[in-house]
Amino acid sequence: MKKHLITLALVLLIPVLLLAQGTNAQYRMYVNQYKDLAIEQMLKYHIPASITLAQGILESRGGMSDLALKGNNHFGIKCHDWTGPTMHHDDDALGECFRVYNNARQSYEDHSKFLSGRQRYRSLFSLDVKDYRGWARGLKNCGYATSPTYAESLIKLIETYDLHQYDYAKSYDKFMADKVSKDRPAGSGQSLHPIYIYNKNYYLVARQGDTFKSIGKEVNISYRKLAKHNERNKKDLLREGDIVYLKKKQTKALKQFKGHPHIVRAGESMYQISQMYGIRLKSLYEMNRLEPDYQVKVGDRLIVR
Repeated sequence: MKKHLITLALVLLIPVLLLAQGTNAQYRMYVNQYKDLAIEQMLKYHIPASITLAQGILESRGGMSDLALKGNNHFGIKCHDWTGPTMHHDDDALGECFRVYNNARQSYEDHSKFLSGRQRYRSLFSLDVKDYRGWARGLKNCGYATSPTYAESLIKLIETYDLHQYDYAKSYDKFMADKVSKDRPAGSGQSLHPIYIYNKNYYLVARQGDTFKSIGKEVNISYRKLAKHNERNKKDLLREGDIVYLKKKQTKALKQFKGHPHIVRAGESMYQISQMYGIRLKSLYEMNRLEPDYQVKVGDRLIVR
């Protein structure tokens, strides 16, 4: 069973792994997790989402820096004119003071206010929001960072991970933006579950010891609703490798599976197959005109779209 669950997880990770070839997978996860926050800030403050994401990746090492893990500080903003909580970290000098936030959205919002509210960055806001190269070089010229290659580093990240596509966005996924607004208590130092995108849904892979309650608390979703989205009882135990969808599943699989039935393998159940394709169990039965108590057999061909 454990081997099968790992296989199931790998099947769902294929789209992510293909995208990550030749790139940093952690950075890809970061983009998936925070792109909607970056778009939200762009629409509110006229700062390119690509610039915000690239700065977040660079300053926080894709969300894995001490400042991000312990202080939710994704942009390395120091304590100047700050009356909130702080932490000390070695940067240009030993033990420098940095701002601490309650969550990622506070960090993103403060980053936007930091840029938009200071005279030294005023010239940037005359640039087109799609001019990420101008913004990157402008940030360096305005003294945002001391590294002489700061602008080039931002531009490389934007072009490597296609971040400029988000500069054209007219809307964003409020579900994800709200999710990361309460993602981690400051000071916990805990690594979040990576969130993946599949079949117009978001999902994560359960770790040892996870429960619907613990995951629900992390992603800011009622554990009852989380269990319902996954067609399980809220008291069910989760196994390492279980797929946990964060929104209600679709009624059909991705378009690429049209005309390509799933051939049942040893150890698979209807439920596992429904999770594999990100579709509702009821829909899987209905598409195949099967009774709810039908038990699949090895070699059965199941329509998934």
